[in-house]
Amino acid sequence: MNVLEAIQRRHSYRGKYKSEPVPREDLITIMQAGLSAPSGCNKQTTSLIAVDDPEMLKKLHGVIDPPVGETAPAMICILTRRINAYRDKCFAVQDYSAAIETMLLAIVELGYQSCWYEGHITDEDKIGYQMAQILGVPEEYELVCFLPVGIAESEPIPPRKKDFEERAWFNSFPKKH
Repeated sequence: MNVLEAIQRRHSYRGKYKSEPVPREDLITIMQAGLSAPSGCNKQTTSLIAVDDPEMLKKLHGVIDPPVGETAPAMICILTRRINAYRDKCFAVQDYSAAIETMLLAIVELGYQSCWYEGHITDEDKIGYQMAQILGVPEEYELVCFLPVGIAESEPIPPRKKDFEERAWFNSFPKKH
């Protein structure tokens, strides 16, 4: 599969996962893809924790309410540090977003599925903070997202996308008729 095929095949998967473990080599490959993503002014604000220990997964899923990704045999937690990069601007969100997308593409390339869970854990209930506490994350980091990783039990259903012409144009925004 080439990168363009991976982009077309990548969809958020919210179904159940097979119990087959994800080899550490695959988790390392996925995390290396994330850490290879671009970073504003090379501040490298994104860090990662892969979790494949069943007991640790159970502890983490104990605070994720409502439950999501709970049958995945592994997860990757995405951490960020708010570091100003250029003219007092922080590019942490762009940094971890690029890292997440490259990991999602690597996940598909390796035959796994995942879903980007961010808003679910960064609401007022502070699930990401609770997860960070379980993982022993220092205060200067924020756990902003997690990606369940595993083999899908069922075939992912691609969402309906708007036609190209509805969202992409050349040379100017289209005029309304």
